[in-house]
Amino acid sequence: MTRVFIIDDHPMVVEGIKALLANSETAVVCGSAHDGYSALAQLKSLPADVALVDINLPDMNGIDLCGLLKKDYPDLKILGLSTFKERSYITRMIEAGASGYLLKNATKEELEDAIATSRQGRMYMSMEVAAVLTKPAPERPALPLLTAREKEVLQLIADGLTNQEIADKLFISILTVDSHRKNLLAKFNVKNTAAMVRFALEYKLIEL
Repeated sequence: MTRVFIIDDHPMVVEGIKALLANSETAVVCGSAHDGYSALAQLKSLPADVALVDINLPDMNGIDLCGLLKKDYPDLKILGLSTFKERSYITRMIEAGASGYLLKNATKEELEDAIATSRQGRMYMSMEVAAVLTKPAPERPALPLLTAREKEVLQLIADGLTNQEIADKLFISILTVDSHRKNLLAKFNVKNTAAMVRFALEYKLIEL
């Protein structure tokens, strides 16, 4: 049986995957974590063959986590698991060392196939993901990967709140808010807040 470790911050997703694999004859869920650092710690004492990694985690993005997992556990096969089917997310996940990528609407058969394929050392792409990769690449900038906190800060910036107001609302220090703002500008590769908000609105990363 292939031992599967789930890394996702949504309990319903974790329980859903456990339910899908409950009667599987080829895979068993050996554990789960709600964020990247917890996963790295748990896997030290909880051997796994395949990790299902969400792209958007509270403490880091799944692409960075994939790189860390491959460094610490080179034999671990990693499958990106997400609602995102942007070409940039998929290709960056593969470049980080993932053995495949599937969407969260995957069926039991797709999930089992992905796990088995990656365990055999082959690359797996769901049909929807493969369709994205076979289309001509659109001429648009790669979307930045944001943490949950960065998304919160970005939305509040777009809502017109000052650093102090954001700090008060999120119960964090104004220095932390300033750090998030600088990180966001760097991730969007823009020089000012107006350009960042315009970009985020254009690609529906935030709402007004």
